[in-house]
Amino acid sequence: MTTELPVVGNWRMYLRIFFPGTCIEIPEGIKAMERLLNVAEMLDRPSRAIGKIGSWFILPLIGIIMFDVITRKIDFFRIALAEANIAWFNPNIFQDSEWHLHAILLFTSFGYGYLMNSHVRVDIFRELLVKRKQAWVELIGLTLMAIPYLLIITYFAYVFVALSFHQGEGSESMTGIGMRYIIKSVMVLGFLSLLAALLATWMRLFVFLFGDDNIKEKAMGVISVFAHSDEDDEKIKIVLGNSDTDDNGGEKSNA
Repeated sequence: MTTELPVVGNWRMYLRIFFPGTCIEIPEGIKAMERLLNVAEMLDRPSRAIGKIGSWFILPLIGIIMFDVITRKIDFFRIALAEANIAWFNPNIFQDSEWHLHAILLFTSFGYGYLMNSHVRVDIFRELLVKRKQAWVELIGLTLMAIPYLLIITYFAYVFVALSFHQGEGSESMTGIGMRYIIKSVMVLGFLSLLAALLATWMRLFVFLFGDDNIKEKAMGVISVFAHSDEDDEKIKIVLGNSDTDDNGGEKSNA
């Protein structure tokens, strides 16, 4: 059984303006905006999990770098290991391991870094905008640039890994770490993690911009892309001379 929803929230109003006679029907009892937030949460969780798990690789990376430097620069350790003739105590293996672990740290942090808004932003103009305008900038940027670009680069990363696998690519050093396609596959994992984070944020921004007041507050609580707090929002409105308009662009009542 389906039911026609009343026009609630701006997104349905826009649909009726641009597509007259549009009839929005969804299954009984299901709220479209809440469903979007639920899907966003499903995409958010693996992206955060990958980032948190990947962050632990900093510990073996530190250990390997320290061990590699000590055994190469201090003659006592270098001679002792050379005489021990242990196969895996090989400088080439240590050096390969270092950049392998660097790669894991880098690619697994993409999605988590975006969700936490901890990546580098050149916010010369965006940070001067109120939250609603910031959300529009982010949504348009995700739609036109970030998501399409990431889909393309993920495809080429897959081709890159597949080629490495079919060629049986190994280390450039005879005694280094082989099966290089394994570490290259982390690229695909990192890009998919970032794609999940971008899609989750896109859905939350959509709900924030077009949902009703209750669901909008729920979406805003999990969006981290804003450059400042609600208090700063009010200050910016005053500085820019927009104190007579509310966050939705409407006139405030003088009552």
